[in-house]
Amino acid sequence: MSIHNNRLTKEQYEENFADIHPPFENKTAAEVEANRCLFCYDAPCTKSCPTSIDVPKFIKQISTENIKGSAHTIFSSNIMGAGCSKVCPVEKLCEGSCVFNLMDEPPIPIAKLQRYSTEIAMKENWKLFERKSLAGSPSGDGGVRKVAIVGAGPAGLSCAHVLSKEGIDVTIYEKESKGGGLMTYGIAAYKVTPQFCEDEVNYILSIGGINIKYNQELGKDITLAQLKKEYDAVYLGIGVGVARQLNIPGEKLEGVVDAIHFIYDIRAKGYSPVPVGDKVAVIGMGMTAIDAATQAKRLGAKEVTLLYRRTQEEMPCTEMELNIAKKDGCQIIWLVAPQKIKGSQKKVKQLVCSVMKLGEPDASGRRSPIDTGETFTLDVDMVIKAAGQVPFEKLIKKYKLDNKYGKLVIDNNCATNIKGVFAGGDAVNGGKEVVDAVQAGKDGAKAILNYINKK
Repeated sequence: MSIHNNRLTKEQYEENFADIHPPFENKTAAEVEANRCLFCYDAPCTKSCPTSIDVPKFIKQISTENIKGSAHTIFSSNIMGAGCSKVCPVEKLCEGSCVFNLMDEPPIPIAKLQRYSTEIAMKENWKLFERKSLAGSPSGDGGVRKVAIVGAGPAGLSCAHVLSKEGIDVTIYEKESKGGGLMTYGIAAYKVTPQFCEDEVNYILSIGGINIKYNQELGKDITLAQLKKEYDAVYLGIGVGVARQLNIPGEKLEGVVDAIHFIYDIRAKGYSPVPVGDKVAVIGMGMTAIDAATQAKRLGAKEVTLLYRRTQEEMPCTEMELNIAKKDGCQIIWLVAPQKIKGSQKKVKQLVCSVMKLGEPDASGRRSPIDTGETFTLDVDMVIKAAGQVPFEKLIKKYKLDNKYGKLVIDNNCATNIKGVFAGGDAVNGGKEVVDAVQAGKDGAKAILNYINKK
């Protein structure tokens, strides 16, 4: 067993990482599905969308060949509607709420229809929004109102777009060399390609009034005091990204990696440079765990085993995501937890697991895993930790921002305890869907506009 890269040919990589949810083949196919829609009044699909996209309206516009109108309807509620059409867990959101599910018929393929309209809009570079006339700053100096946003992820970009439409000049400070945040660096490559993410960011920026300064990290290259001094308001969309440690013996052995960095490397370096083991164990059962496991298999790992300390009933990922892992040949072992990692010559050789059983529900509402005292051992040469992410607690405490276990605490107006500083997205909720971050950005922009207008 060994860990190495370049396991497959270029053609094999391309096949393995091809679009997992291909678009409609043609206009007719899209219109046929659009015409299935019942265009429900008080539609449950719209209610289940965190950004409240008017789903029946945009589908009706497709059926009447008004694609530009359809894209406008989507982007008005969710400026990252193109990306969300690829990565949203629609089976538990809009499509899961479709009334056709109650009739034992396939739901309307809402995500696919949303992708149809938005990708045409991006390809044609339709200018669907205009900026309002620029107003003077509240200080009365005649300058343009300015807002700083930390983080060019979904929350930051969504906030920036809303502010820009209102004539605010926005500067985004992003620690990476590309925008998009989780979309660009944290999601499986067969869902969204790096090129798509770049195109989406550029499309959002095309409204004007938004400038992204890359390789600028809060606490390192810029300070909160500096931003407060130079801008009328600050929005923190820093997300999460620190991997939760397993805190077991052997965690520092060569071959133990965290899923965040594993996926990041695939996104940043491409497929062939990223090393993967012959026998890989993935700890966790969230979306990130699934993405890590499936991509390890698609990079050429011979065996990939997902380990979860609870049962399928309690898993954080969706049934659809689990099925992707199964289809890729990943094995799954329920009710097990890593106890220690054994190695030889400082390299991973075995993973010792504890057999668990479920007890009473914990704070999350799920039944707590309890160690039975029984163990078993897996021969592995790579362990990927995907047991969750924790907030940037040190950074948040450094600036004396109110927090709960590192998660930023905000009021009903998205404001932190520091005047003029607002926040939203994963930095506040601890990590939800991209669509939730987009809505958080919209909420933050609304709060900032109210704040600036009252200054």
